[in-house]
Amino acid sequence: MISYQLRQREYLLQISRALTSRLDLPSLLRLILNSVADLVRAEAGLVALRRGQAAALTILASYGIPTVLLPRFAPLLADLPVQADGYALPDLQARLNLVARAVRLPLSQVIALPLIFQDRLLGVIYLFRSGSIAFGSNDEDVLASFADQAAIAVRNAQLYEQVSAEKGQLNAIIDRSADGVMILDAELRIQVFNRALSQMTGWAAEKAIGRPCYEVLALEDASAPHPCGAEQHELLFPEGKPLTADGRLMRPGVTYSPLYDEEGRLLNVIANVVDITRFREAEEMKSTFVSVISHELKTPVALIKGYANTLAREDANWDRATVREGLAVISEESDRLNALINNLLDASRIQAGGFKIERADVAMPALAASVMDGFRVQVAQAGVADRYHFVADFPADFPCVEGDEERLRQVFNNLLSNAVKYSPKGGEIRVGGWQQGDQVTLYVADQGIGIPEAEQARLFQRFYRVDSSLRRSTQGAGLGLYLCRSIVEAHGGRIWLRSEAGRGTTVFFTLPVCGEQEERA
Repeated sequence: MISYQLRQREYLLQISRALTSRLDLPSLLRLILNSVADLVRAEAGLVALRRGQAAALTILASYGIPTVLLPRFAPLLADLPVQADGYALPDLQARLNLVARAVRLPLSQVIALPLIFQDRLLGVIYLFRSGSIAFGSNDEDVLASFADQAAIAVRNAQLYEQVSAEKGQLNAIIDRSADGVMILDAELRIQVFNRALSQMTGWAAEKAIGRPCYEVLALEDASAPHPCGAEQHELLFPEGKPLTADGRLMRPGVTYSPLYDEEGRLLNVIANVVDITRFREAEEMKSTFVSVISHELKTPVALIKGYANTLAREDANWDRATVREGLAVISEESDRLNALINNLLDASRIQAGGFKIERADVAMPALAASVMDGFRVQVAQAGVADRYHFVADFPADFPCVEGDEERLRQVFNNLLSNAVKYSPKGGEIRVGGWQQGDQVTLYVADQGIGIPEAEQARLFQRFYRVDSSLRRSTQGAGLGLYLCRSIVEAHGGRIWLRSEAGRGTTVFFTLPVCGEQEERA
């Protein structure tokens, strides 16, 4: 008997050491249950714990009991107190008898081992035997010695599980944050790099982690010193223009928040990165708008005012030809001013989503010929009719299109205006098209100065104009191609261009054909 008790004590010491090394709760509970059952020679057992703040207990591990029968052990889990000082389970044997009849197992002896930590009942271990051999006082002493170690181990495992869950939740929040988040160590190497920042910079998280932050987020033209470009760790909000991993130019705003230990040593730097590219582009567009519009408004207004004041002078007696010339200039500049205002209003409607089209059948060859006739008159009035040769290139069976005639006239006007404006030496300006399935493709081609390849992607943006000496000498607010794209897309088509510097430009756009002709095609 004494040697059995010594073996129990030695085994208890070995188990206690093993318990302190386990933090995985399911694995720990299996170890506890198997060990304690072996200590007192129990034939079956279960462990029930409280999860979180719940008052009810849940069976999390079992020994010698089929899993499907575990719900029938509920009578043993009812009415257990939260505080340890109120722990008592009356009629334990009676409850076991109910369970034994329900599960049809020969369980006749039971002992309960409460798991108590800081006066709180964490859970309970039940051990069962069959037959008439009851659990004795020695079993109770051994289990009591084991219970404290088991309760501490369970509490540690629960805390580890809780911390792991909170860490996983925090990682999920950081990874799914709409803003870029980057956490640096004291050496400014990246430890955390979330999904939004990967999308902003083009760097995959696995490639960015471990690198110095200046390799991944190197700001050019930064508005303030920053940890990824200077040896200081202050709370800053610099802006800059880093080139991303896939070659895009991004304008981020970065907030750096340093974390220090109690002795003032840097532990981590948390960087919150916001892509403010669109905000900066909007500010630049606003500045461009003010600059362009003020310039474009100033010229016609100055001419109108100048000629009006001149013609209104009381000390002058103007002949009819002079008056007619002055009124013609006023009329022409008023038309320019009216066109600019209409373009601005259209751009505003497009931006606000209020741009509407009225569909009807439109004969595009006739519409193009009408617009070209207007430009022939304009170049003739300017005395340069011999420079430009307008050509229509439509097949005889060119179908009508379904669209808004006035808006499509606006497209032709803008495209032909650009063709004339950016062909200072003249040349052929060709307008044509062809049918392909249920769409037609139209084009306006010139032999002008062309457009550099680097500028072509931005040509259809609001207020954008190609930077050239000719641009500075020609009128325009940079809205023409933007309006063309919006009108074409409102018709369900698309617009694009091909150009080569010094060899001219061709702008293409597609439109849907009329319903009846689509059926015949």
